[in-house]
Amino acid sequence: MASNVNPTVRRRRLGQELRRLREIKGMTAEEVAERLLVSQSKISRLENGRRSISQRDVRDLCGVYEVEDHRIVDSLMQMAKDSRQQGWWHSFGDIPYSVYIGLETDAASLRVYDPQVVPGLLQTREYAEALIAGALPETAPVDVEKRVQVRMRRQERITSPENPLRLWTVMDEAALHRKVGNGALMRAQLDLLVEHSQLPHVTVQVIPFDMGAHPGLNGQYAILEFPDAADSNVVYIEGVTSDLYLEKANDVQKYSVMYEHLRAQALNPDQSRQYIADVAKTYTR
Repeated sequence: MASNVNPTVRRRRLGQELRRLREIKGMTAEEVAERLLVSQSKISRLENGRRSISQRDVRDLCGVYEVEDHRIVDSLMQMAKDSRQQGWWHSFGDIPYSVYIGLETDAASLRVYDPQVVPGLLQTREYAEALIAGALPETAPVDVEKRVQVRMRRQERITSPENPLRLWTVMDEAALHRKVGNGALMRAQLDLLVEHSQLPHVTVQVIPFDMGAHPGLNGQYAILEFPDAADSNVVYIEGVTSDLYLEKANDVQKYSVMYEHLRAQALNPDQSRQYIADVAKTYTR
């Protein structure tokens, strides 16, 4: 197995395989937890890829599921070993949204709706720094800088010549008028937004205030899609103390339909680009 395998995605695939084996056996997660004398939440977190899984965990689960084919067991054990490798983001220490970063790193496309701020992948360094410091006032400067560095590293997917991330973002007009930092900072941020919106793999749309009520009023979310058909789409909803990941087909479908409504109600890409450019002119350098 290649050393650059994304550990988050590998963990996800392993969890899906373990869930499949459990379902073939006809057991519930609660029954498995009772057999192994562990919590049901541990089994659930192993299956959805939210928890690191050891080779011992795989061995114990395969024993419960009575997997007799040693080739299957060995393959799962190797997957567990690969899943414990460290992704690039681990070099920055403890990052609270590391699971999301792992998913984003391997995603083929990303659909984002943000009602308040410019999406992270399209932020300037100065905007990101001012935004993080303002949103997390009790965070030490060194930790703010660490978050900024991680955000800048994530943005390499946007400019990657070999494997650029297909990004589609819909923003509320409020994100353009929310003055993060000073006027010069905002002008530079909106200018960059216009520049990125012209990339063939980046689409930016704006929902103006006069559109009134729309499906995005409930808050920010992102939909991640992956190149491998075996990896189901994920809806990511960022929280203050914990994040929510939705993977059930019905949940993903509901958010996807809601996103289509947002696209339809927003200004088209060309109109949005001009709208952003006009707002940028209201900020002085």
